Amino acid sequence: MQEILEAISDFVWGPPFLLLLVGTGIFLTVRLGFLQFSMLPYALKLVFRKKDKSTEGDISHFQSLMTALAATVGTGNIAGVATAVVVGGPGAVLWMWVSALFGMATKYAEAILAVKYRIKDDNGEMAGGPMYYIEKGLGWKWLAVLFAVFAIGASFGIGNTVQSNSVAEVLQSNWGFPDAATGVILMLLVGVVILGGIKTIGKVVSFIVPIMAVLYVAAGLGIILFHLGDVPSAVGLILSDAFTGQAAAGGAIGVVIQMGVARGVFSNEAGLGSAPIAAASAKTDYPGRQALVSMTQVFIDTIVICSITGIALVMGGLYQGKSSDVEGAALTSATFESFLGPAGSFIVSIGLIFFCYSTMLGWSYYGERCIYYLTSRPVSILIYRIVFILAILGGAVLNLETVWALADVMNGLMAAPNLIGLLGLSGIAAAETTRFLKVKREEKSG
Repeated sequence: MQEILEAISDFVWGPPFLLLLVGTGIFLTVRLGFLQFSMLPYALKLVFRKKDKSTEGDISHFQSLMTALAATVGTGNIAGVATAVVVGGPGAVLWMWVSALFGMATKYAEAILAVKYRIKDDNGEMAGGPMYYIEKGLGWKWLAVLFAVFAIGASFGIGNTVQSNSVAEVLQSNWGFPDAATGVILMLLVGVVILGGIKTIGKVVSFIVPIMAVLYVAAGLGIILFHLGDVPSAVGLILSDAFTGQAAAGGAIGVVIQMGVARGVFSNEAGLGSAPIAAASAKTDYPGRQALVSMTQVFIDTIVICSITGIALVMGGLYQGKSSDVEGAALTSATFESFLGPAGSFIVSIGLIFFCYSTMLGWSYYGERCIYYLTSRPVSILIYRIVFILAILGGAVLNLETVWALADVMNGLMAAPNLIGLLGLSGIAAAETTRFLKVKREEKSG
């Protein structure tokens, strides 16, 4: 089964799909006037805006961003970056940056369409995302249904089993904790929160995500600041290797690009269509305002957090030679320990546990929104939540390679319908952007 999944994953994440993924980001960047660069300072300011003029929505800008970050800041930032560096070499980090810069435009377009086409469900809560803008905007319900089905599958892969598996691995390797016990405890901790719905999830992740992100970033920055002399050579190696592929498996430049883009997308999820589901629930007066907030997710996740991990890994050099037998989260943990002692390993381990926990919370919401779209029955949400909780135990005891291969396949499958929707509705996204920028200019002049 694992070989079949890996073969499918290699096909799904092959050159044609990566070209579509990055190409969509480049196209949207040009069509939106390079907005992710010119509007980034304003977007970061909006994140911490206490109130919005609109009462339409369930959670604040900040809670919406934290929910999206909760679903993205996880194993991709720690294990995913390490895998990219081991297989693709240091140059993979540069391609993570490139995909993220263009991915910011993709994330913006996803969010602006999600808010524009959102609806209220039978419980009075907002429901939105690719399944709604594909159906209502393009009129292709069959494609919207495909997205929802693939997204539900992804919620059990990237959003559930991969995360519980990583937590179980950390607890077992560091403290000898049984995998099954880890699974049961995670089931209880996740269940308590997700049964309360999006408002409970929003409150919990708004507390957890900033704390864990600051702790991990502080440790990474500490490594960089205390070893500033090694930074130029590390960055230089990242830049040079990105175009030579000397450190990649087989010395192929294609491997460098593929690993950088694939792991970058795995981490920030730009183009997958997941984050706009959270964006649709935000209180906002204009779709463009929330879209700018959503855009910052890619910046924080990849340009900030993944960069710190990547630079530290290259500086440490443990990915080379015999040390490359250590992969994933274990490699990042070993690297931090080589710089900070036992405290470094502890920070990575604890950070990974909380990253994974929050990711499960965020993705559970994505999955239940897709279930509701397919069934239109509130009871289906409860059934999904119960199955989601039970799947956590399976992830904790399954083979790691099988879990990751399944997650990669589901990620690629759900991205395809979403990218088609974004390209088809790019004119709508541009028009909404023009409308919002006009309002913003009037606000500034007033």
